[in-house]
Amino acid sequence: MSGYIKTMRDLEAATYGVGGGSGNTLLKAGGVVGGFGGNYDGIGHDVTSAAFSGAEGLNDLYGVLYGQKVWSMLNREVNAFAMLSKRPYTSSGWRILKSRPAGGSGAKITTGTADLDGTFTSANAAAIRPDHIGGVGENAALESDGFRPLAPEYTKLFMSPKTIAHMFEFTELGLEMAQMDDGVGDVRAIVREDMAKHHAEMQNKMLLMPLEDYDINGIDKMELNYTSLMKVVSSSAELAAMANAGGMIENDKDSNSGDTADDMINLKLSKLYGSNARTGNASGTETGNRFLVSGNNQGYAATPSFMDAVVNFGDGYGSTQGRTLTLSLLNTVIRDLRLNGGNPKVMLTGYDTIQHISDLLQSQERFMDTAEIVPTHGGVKGVKGSEVGFRVASYYGIPLIPCKDMPQTGQSAANKLSDILMLDTDHLWLAMVKPTQYFEDGIDSGNPFGVKKLGNQAMYRTIGETGCSFFKGQGKITNITSA
Repeated sequence: MSGYIKTMRDLEAATYGVGGGSGNTLLKAGGVVGGFGGNYDGIGHDVTSAAFSGAEGLNDLYGVLYGQKVWSMLNREVNAFAMLSKRPYTSSGWRILKSRPAGGSGAKITTGTADLDGTFTSANAAAIRPDHIGGVGENAALESDGFRPLAPEYTKLFMSPKTIAHMFEFTELGLEMAQMDDGVGDVRAIVREDMAKHHAEMQNKMLLMPLEDYDINGIDKMELNYTSLMKVVSSSAELAAMANAGGMIENDKDSNSGDTADDMINLKLSKLYGSNARTGNASGTETGNRFLVSGNNQGYAATPSFMDAVVNFGDGYGSTQGRTLTLSLLNTVIRDLRLNGGNPKVMLTGYDTIQHISDLLQSQERFMDTAEIVPTHGGVKGVKGSEVGFRVASYYGIPLIPCKDMPQTGQSAANKLSDILMLDTDHLWLAMVKPTQYFEDGIDSGNPFGVKKLGNQAMYRTIGETGCSFFKGQGKITNITSA
């Protein structure tokens, strides 16, 4: 199928049929829907009696009417999921340039004292002599001192598509009774819409899953979800800080006698796209679901890697190491991203952090006229600037998009703020094998034997996975407080 699928429009046409389906519109979890309202002999009637003061025998003349509108008490925002670009899943892997032929893998070219001679290897390529970076003498002999073949370093990454599905049921009687008396009418349409929102909302939560949730005892199927943006946008330094802080993630000691240091980390944290580059020791040993990242009693040491994003978490993740969010902190991460060659297109954070940024900026602004700005990215709208007071809509031209499920990473006791993700969405996407589809079968379809019930079963299903081809262009600020 991937032979002719080049765009999401092609994928939708192949999935839904040309002119059929409902496009790529993403329409709660299990349960049997038997009607709405109070119960009367087990049937979903909306019958409620009211006592009439001073009158006897009139209760049967009055019943509360609830109407067909079902009001939601929930915030169903799915901005992170909606913001990511959707691309057809055309391959399971991609190749990465991880280091220059010489000069290292950092944003700036590094030099040192390594000779470009016959013994020159990738190990000392990051410290090449400054007079061996390309200048050669007249009529220089090939493969002479300072003039030898070089090669970049490449590697391969891969991912596996994840199937996300939510199922629900309708009873035959519930469907019929909802159309009578004070029922809601088409209960299938109502619940189907709410289930569609739930399906999208759960995918949104997967993308914002806190990094430390990958290491909760007993949680062993996290890899069935989409890979969280909090894991994609991480670094070996952040994992080291979490592992050594205590209380953030639960590490195991290795089997060496007398070992007292945490030097093994959960693979669900360290392994990304098939690589252990973030562990600080990519050639370490996998033991069960753990990875030995250093020697006995060494603790978890961070070694920079090509998969490191720009993560600003301060001096560590200790309970007293949270810091106040400042404009200087924001500016530093934006600067570092641009130095790496990244171009942040959007900032995702919580409403609390957006309000704090607004408070920081308000004291520096003077207004002659009021104006309203609604930042957008990927069709997702941010917070509109207010006519009264001040509310920031973007920062340095980068839209601020609120996410209700954004984590608050850190162990500070009070005044914690939501993390900030700064994303270059040209290199961060959701690869789709199958866009969201709705399936239903049962007695209404003439097949109660398929679902083995006198009713219908329905399901929403999406298949895809988070992809990233440029980690150093992605940024994150964590461990922040308002005071």
